[in-house]
Amino acid sequence: MAAPGSFLVLSAFILGLFHVEATPDTLSSQDASFCHGGLEVIYPELDIDKCIIIPKDRKLREKVSTVWEAPEIYFTAAQKKKTYVLVMVDPDAPSRANPKSAYWRHWLVVNLKADELREGQIQGTTLTDYHPPTPPQKSGFHRYQFMLFEQPPDVPVSLTKQENSSRGKWDLQAFITRFDLGEPVATLQFLTQNYKD
Repeated sequence: MAAPGSFLVLSAFILGLFHVEATPDTLSSQDASFCHGGLEVIYPELDIDKCIIIPKDRKLREKVSTVWEAPEIYFTAAQKKKTYVLVMVDPDAPSRANPKSAYWRHWLVVNLKADELREGQIQGTTLTDYHPPTPPQKSGFHRYQFMLFEQPPDVPVSLTKQENSSRGKWDLQAFITRFDLGEPVATLQFLTQNYKD
């Protein structure tokens, strides 16, 4: 029985994809409970489908901050003829102890079609270009949260002039309310800190 498991682990490393699973001692119960709905975020060497802390080994924290571009986003439960809104935020800017710039908007894509989400080919309309997680040095762990909302039919979603002027201090709840997005259909988060810490 051990041989097939070892083969799978070895295969994952050969393919260059590192799948990280959360365990009870890596996340607080509050952080672990954030994730639901089956959202999957895939970076070149990191497949995230549960709430996790990005490990320091294999320079994953450095790569997610300085090397990798926007991840592929998969949501296999996307319903035909539905449109979705993808939000990525940091609620811990500049630190979890002092989140005075929360929510920091890292990525915002609207008009996402179900087929795009099922295939991981995000096209939609980008309202905020992807900005990688870059927690400041000595600011501890930051949560990077992905939320997927169902976009009401025939509702053009946009940012106000004020929202467009800054990524920081974004009133996410006001945005959700303004477009009647309701509760997210799926959420995912990872925690990381500055790779030099």
